[in-house]
Amino acid sequence: MEDHVIKMLLNRIENYGSGEIIRFREKTRKSWTWNHLGEKVEQVLTGLNLLGCREMDSVGIISQNRAEWLVADLGIMANRSVTVPIYATSSPDQIQYIIEEAEIRILFVGTCEQKDSVKFLLDEVESLEYIVVFDECKVVDERVLSFNRFIELSGEHGSHITLNEKVHEYHAEDLATIIYSSGTTGEPKGVMLKHSHFAHTYRVHQQRLKVSEKDVSLAFLPLSHVFERLWTHFMLYSGVVNVFLDNPRDVVEAMREVRPTLMCAVPRFFDKTYQGVQAEMSKWSPVKKSIFKWAVSTGLKANKYRSRSEMMPRLLQFRLSLAEKLVFQKLRNVLGGNIRFMPCAGAALSDEILKFFHAVGLFITYGYGLTETSATVSCFRDDYYQYGTCGSVMPEVEVKIGENHEILVKGEGVFSGYFKKEEATREVMTDGWFHTGDKGCLDSRGNLIMVDRIKDLMKTSVGKYISPQKIETLFASEELVEQMLVVGDNRPYVTALIVPLVSKLKMIAQTKNIEVEDEDELLYSKEVNEAFEEYMHELQEHLAPYERVKKFALLQHPFTIEDGTMTNTLKLRRRHIEKKYQDVIDKLYA
Repeated sequence: MEDHVIKMLLNRIENYGSGEIIRFREKTRKSWTWNHLGEKVEQVLTGLNLLGCREMDSVGIISQNRAEWLVADLGIMANRSVTVPIYATSSPDQIQYIIEEAEIRILFVGTCEQKDSVKFLLDEVESLEYIVVFDECKVVDERVLSFNRFIELSGEHGSHITLNEKVHEYHAEDLATIIYSSGTTGEPKGVMLKHSHFAHTYRVHQQRLKVSEKDVSLAFLPLSHVFERLWTHFMLYSGVVNVFLDNPRDVVEAMREVRPTLMCAVPRFFDKTYQGVQAEMSKWSPVKKSIFKWAVSTGLKANKYRSRSEMMPRLLQFRLSLAEKLVFQKLRNVLGGNIRFMPCAGAALSDEILKFFHAVGLFITYGYGLTETSATVSCFRDDYYQYGTCGSVMPEVEVKIGENHEILVKGEGVFSGYFKKEEATREVMTDGWFHTGDKGCLDSRGNLIMVDRIKDLMKTSVGKYISPQKIETLFASEELVEQMLVVGDNRPYVTALIVPLVSKLKMIAQTKNIEVEDEDELLYSKEVNEAFEEYMHELQEHLAPYERVKKFALLQHPFTIEDGTMTNTLKLRRRHIEKKYQDVIDKLYA
């Protein structure tokens, strides 16, 4: 019974052996077979044992995506220890907080720079004993080892431990990992997931998604995040070849090289890609634009039939095949040309963007989930899906709507609790039901609709309730808006902080013959702001009057992870942004 990650791994090694499992972008590196992966995992298991790491000890990983990340993760689990992933973009204070609370004994890091940034913690944190670096670095401290030196330990001491020797010790209820939330507010909480939670994820995704050993998956979201991590484990379960991307900014280039059939993504990826398509289209001739728009219109008509698994009229089939040859295949080739579907969750994605990608033949399996639910709660099925929803609830998962329209989730995927935070756990659990903190509802067909985070919902000073996510999602598909934060809680009307796409602002200035000397003047130009206001007015016509953005401020600098205004999963940290731009916001209400 595959109720433990390593039991699953052993079965796949037995089944696939010399088959390929990890492929590298670097031409100098040969692909790894299942047998080679198993050997690497055993080396990590033995190395941890020789460094004194015992069952249920916490072991951390701070690194960009790479094959060694997965090897370390599996090796930690093979030792019956607990993997604690930490975002490579975390600040030193965040890293120290997690290492101290989780009592991490050994820390894997990716690069020499990462090693240098955390080495001081060996003297600051009582629990931390060793740092192991995946890259080759100059080491002068015996408590710091290169990964190659670390795995050599097993050969030197003649005490190599095999997975088969340990298999009888593995239990479904063993703690597998503690995943710390990126935290839009407050200190991060460690979500405890057992091996039974991983087994549940394998099972329900196998029932919902069609994947096979013929697929290739590109991992570009951070493995520190539950979404990519559990997806990568599901790829192992399904015998799918994995390729790891260390720099997310290279994703489009990597997709052309790797030509994956599967890839997890967040809405931000599709927002940016859509904006890129629109920007490129603006340069085309009128004839080329017309062909493109006709093709997309044809695809959108086809969506109505595909979303219900209904037969298309023959004329529509013919037009769709023509659109494929003229437009869609060329567009898909930009993203590798082989994508079958792309799971997407983590934030709201506008229907306009979702329908566009479906229209051109790039199927987004849009869904909803949280770290506390072992990721997926609901997602689109390939044979039926309803726009405006997060898809149907996954097999073996229960969802109901509680007080204040809060989404509640129950099932074997619901977490064991927050690490060392029993009171916080009690606050979100009632009779096995997890209180997500999200407002939503179920439609007549059982599709889940997520409205917004309850704590993010705003009530204006005149008593009107506002969903900022609804307004921000509306603007996300627009090529003029790079980022946007809606403000309005306890205020008389709605305002917004907007990071515009400067290249588009320049085009507006040129079109209206507005002369500006530099970017600062562009953002603060009265004429440019008036033109932007006209655009805002047109876009908001279908919103209720009290939902419309009345005033806005154009910002020069984007919201980033580095400045603390975004989480590691690219969500806006509303309270931090409002605090940082308090003076700007106050002027909008002056």
